[in-house]
Amino acid sequence: MALISSVRRAAMPFAFSDPFPQRQGRSIAEVQFSPMLPVIRNSLQDQGSSSSILSFRMEKPVYIAHAESFSAPQQTNAATRRRGIECNAYEAADQPLEIHIELPDEQSRARIRIGLYFATWWALNVVFNIYNKKVLNAFPYPWLTSTLSLAAGSLMMLLSWATRVAEAPKVDLEFWKMLLPVAVAHTIGHVAATVSMSKVAVSFTHIIKSGEPAFSVLVSRFLLGDMFPLPVYLSLVPIIGGCALSAVTELNFNMTGFMGAMISNLAFVFRNIFSKKGMKGTTVSGMNYYACLSMLSLALLTPFAIVVEGPQMWAAGWWNAVTQIGPNFIWWVVAQSVFYHLYNQVSYMSLDQISPLTFSIGNTMKRVSVIVSSIIIFHTPVQPVNALGAAIAILGTFLYSQAKQ
Repeated sequence: MALISSVRRAAMPFAFSDPFPQRQGRSIAEVQFSPMLPVIRNSLQDQGSSSSILSFRMEKPVYIAHAESFSAPQQTNAATRRRGIECNAYEAADQPLEIHIELPDEQSRARIRIGLYFATWWALNVVFNIYNKKVLNAFPYPWLTSTLSLAAGSLMMLLSWATRVAEAPKVDLEFWKMLLPVAVAHTIGHVAATVSMSKVAVSFTHIIKSGEPAFSVLVSRFLLGDMFPLPVYLSLVPIIGGCALSAVTELNFNMTGFMGAMISNLAFVFRNIFSKKGMKGTTVSGMNYYACLSMLSLALLTPFAIVVEGPQMWAAGWWNAVTQIGPNFIWWVVAQSVFYHLYNQVSYMSLDQISPLTFSIGNTMKRVSVIVSSIIIFHTPVQPVNALGAAIAILGTFLYSQAKQ
């Protein structure tokens, strides 16, 4: 409802002079606002007076839209001119103004969160593989490189717990006993993959590692007695065939690099099996679980790294690398160590939020991003047949994840 009133202004804000001051007695018209009744009326202040009280009474608040000044009617004398104010008002609505803003529901927020996890996971993994290969090209000591990766992650988590950036897990001796076989498998798989990448191209290592589902099915079938539907077994055909085709057409094939990737596949299959058993009933988050895994793996790996390579070889190799590359080599070592921990930590955090099937698909797409980026960055020569084998193997991995659903 729009209310328009015209009154003539006087000195006071809501007191106005009578437009016809010929009568004496009451010369001021008062404007009163009351939120009680939705009526507007003129009332005589007394029976014998022409002056009036203009009362605004309403149940709902009135909002002033705008005010405009205008001239009063011409009088005989210019000195008696008065100016008025037009007030435009409107009544408040019965209901609050509804503004529809589409907020993402819980399912949409979950998709966004998973998408961020995957994007971060893939990006960190790509960066790690690039710097890891740069370090291994200049410093071909994979045992020490693997040790530094675990040491950096362990140090980062100890600092985060000490500064209370992350809450330290509450673990007991039984937890460490269950974690021990996981750490053994993780250590073997980590070192074997690093050895592989020190001998062959990053793309080739990851093509062979895309055959991990085949190892998973074979180990689960013959060692654990698990049975799978026929589509799962059929999905292994393109995986094994694609990996084999890529291996025989690899321009820079190296048996040590090939066997390192195969051993890494087998070790990570056992790591996943032991992790599923060890994480049942535990309240440790994925981030802290991987932190504890890194610390235990570091304790297992360090003595073996010293025996296999040794400080003397490390010192000589380090000096040569710094001499040839310069201070950037130190940054490469720090980057590959830090990004290794970060990408694994994010992957374990993702596993807390998503199903194993979604995680498997994400892992497949991660390998695609690593293979493509490494070929571009390192200018790796790839034959068409080799690329076809990689595509077949990755397709088979995707089919495996779908068939196992």
